[in-house]
Amino acid sequence: MENGKKKIILSGIQPTGQLTIGNYIGAMKNFVRLQNDYETLYMVVDLHALTVPQDPKELRHKTLSVIAQYIAVGLDPDKNNLFIQSHVTGHTELTWILGCLTGLGELSRMTQFKDKSSKPGASINAGLFTYPILMASDILLYNADFVPVGEDQKQHVELTRDIAVKFNYRYSDTFTVPEPIIPKSGARIMDLQNPLAKMSKSDTGGTGRIALIDDPNIVAKRIKSAVTDSGMEIKFSEGDEKAGIRNLLTIYSNLTDTPVSELEDKYIGKGYGDFKKDLADIVVEKLTPIRNKHDDLMKNKDYLETVLRKGASAAQDKAWRMLSKVYRKVGLVQASR
Repeated sequence: MENGKKKIILSGIQPTGQLTIGNYIGAMKNFVRLQNDYETLYMVVDLHALTVPQDPKELRHKTLSVIAQYIAVGLDPDKNNLFIQSHVTGHTELTWILGCLTGLGELSRMTQFKDKSSKPGASINAGLFTYPILMASDILLYNADFVPVGEDQKQHVELTRDIAVKFNYRYSDTFTVPEPIIPKSGARIMDLQNPLAKMSKSDTGGTGRIALIDDPNIVAKRIKSAVTDSGMEIKFSEGDEKAGIRNLLTIYSNLTDTPVSELEDKYIGKGYGDFKKDLADIVVEKLTPIRNKHDDLMKNKDYLETVLRKGASAAQDKAWRMLSKVYRKVGLVQASR
């Protein structure tokens, strides 16, 4: 906090697939800890989701579900600005301005575009190529100081920083140059069936992931059937052969706030079966209240709509103030709002 003003944290998540225990450990759990010390904006980036074909009815449902899960994990709507990206027109307005500053070479170097566009049958559209500019707009529109991201999104925050510096140099100081926040522990929770790959909320098979709102029986079954190795020692090791048990230890440690070394000592002389059973109980105990709260909220659409109206109104006010400044600096004649 500087001069009594809280630093700003902003994060957005796409309403595709199912939010997983990896999203909770890597990001959402930390959001709850931060809500008293920072000005926080958490949005569902539904416009980003349109870079691939979506079922409209399902997209609307999942968008509301993400908001409900934000609240269910402990984010207080009175302390956090929760909103939907498309409810704030400033995101797309600023995107055009920033797009006119961004080179094609910068976008073509984005690793995620290379990966997604190289997949067989990929829908390669202009949005998939330019969405890092929309992400930059998401961040710079609110002068965010910090952006919690996984390693796979760090490159996009670096592009955002470059765009902010370029705009500030050309037109004078306008945007805060944001810093990425990458959690040191639990940032990459791995797939339970393929522990060398990150757990994905878009995994169509589903057996390697645990969704926050999965049935408790499914949660327990997936933990107990998680891939480990042919050994018996419950030990954290960086080698690929121990990737499975390392992943489970990471989950256990983060959900219980217990150092891995203590867990290793606790399970000396015990096998994977005992360890998995205990972990299954812990995960079920942690996720069941979240699932129940989510289900209750999804039955109360009036409340969710009230939260979203409040969030969008506050975000739009911030957006207009920033856009007014940006439009003036680039030479546009402003219309009255």
